[in-house]
Amino acid sequence: MRFGLLGLLVLLAARPALAAEYQPLPPRWAAGLSAEWLLHDAARNRLILYLPGYHAPARAYYQWLRLRPGQPFRISFAAQPGLSLLLNNQLVFTARAATTYSLDLARLLPTPAPAGPMLLAVWQPEGSPDLASFSSGAAALAGPGQPAAAPLAARPRRPGQQGENVFLTCVLLLGLSYGGLRASYRPGLSRIFQVEDLFGSAPDQQSFLTRPAFTLLNLLLVVLFAFALALLLVAIHTNLQNLPLVRQLLDVPESAIVVRVLLYTLLIAGLVLGKYLFLELMGYIFDVQGLVNIHYREFLRSLLLAGLGLPLVLVLYISFNATRPAPVNWVANAVVLLLLSGTVLRVARTLHRHSSLLTLQLFAYLCTTEILPLAVILKLIVFA
Repeated sequence: MRFGLLGLLVLLAARPALAAEYQPLPPRWAAGLSAEWLLHDAARNRLILYLPGYHAPARAYYQWLRLRPGQPFRISFAAQPGLSLLLNNQLVFTARAATTYSLDLARLLPTPAPAGPMLLAVWQPEGSPDLASFSSGAAALAGPGQPAAAPLAARPRRPGQQGENVFLTCVLLLGLSYGGLRASYRPGLSRIFQVEDLFGSAPDQQSFLTRPAFTLLNLLLVVLFAFALALLLVAIHTNLQNLPLVRQLLDVPESAIVVRVLLYTLLIAGLVLGKYLFLELMGYIFDVQGLVNIHYREFLRSLLLAGLGLPLVLVLYISFNATRPAPVNWVANAVVLLLLSGTVLRVARTLHRHSSLLTLQLFAYLCTTEILPLAVILKLIVFA
């Protein structure tokens, strides 16, 4: 008996790997989409359960699904441009715009459809997918030979609803700030915000071009304009962090709406105020220093005057984004396009009044300081 126990202990000691070995569980799937997502563990080359409070957000998430040809499997989700869906590592869908999508995954199956469970991958090139917005109907509950149940109405979380209260609070703060400036600087505002002088040549219009550009009122108006434009950019889901320089300096998650608004406000205000140095440099290069002050003051006044329409667009966004997100985004992009293009046209008209734009020197100066920057900004904001 003693030798038998000793032999058993020796056998167990000689095969420790067998005692610790385990078999991985088969892929687990739920009826429809599950709230449990998987992450790829690159170190061990396996999928692990994603724990929101433990793991850092990732660009790609996975989930096992049971898909059968001919049985609808509808999913709804909110997507940013570039979000892609893959089935068994094959690309089946790419989002073109920031809106809510509804798809039937059964229609996206490759031909011939493989047997067994399918691995769904959700990949976002910049930032992280909005996993909470993914939902599915009950059509996937049907087994083999059973009729598919009618799909449940999916209620995804729309992109605009994530920060609706934040946007509403910021718009109210913006309106109160403009009201406070109007009560405190009524004569100064009346010289800037005169719509009838936008295409006229009144004496007050010319006197404004001889006044100092960097006054306290102008600085406050620039900050409010930058704040309003930052709100609009966040609302239409234009992510300035796609710029490599901004991404390297400040990495702000897309869900942090207030932080993104403040970051964009600082960037826009810095660009507006810093343009004076850029104009001074270009004026020296093209030998038109006498037009720099007039150029910048007209740019500043036209931009601030056009920016008065931004709060109205924000109110339109808050009112109708929940029901008509695509038209609202189109209107917001159109407003940004008109605002920036109108400012450039107004500056060109004022410069032409002081010196003809038909000269190659001044035309090259205008292209360098206004037209080329406008093309770059529109590509990043409107046509991204």
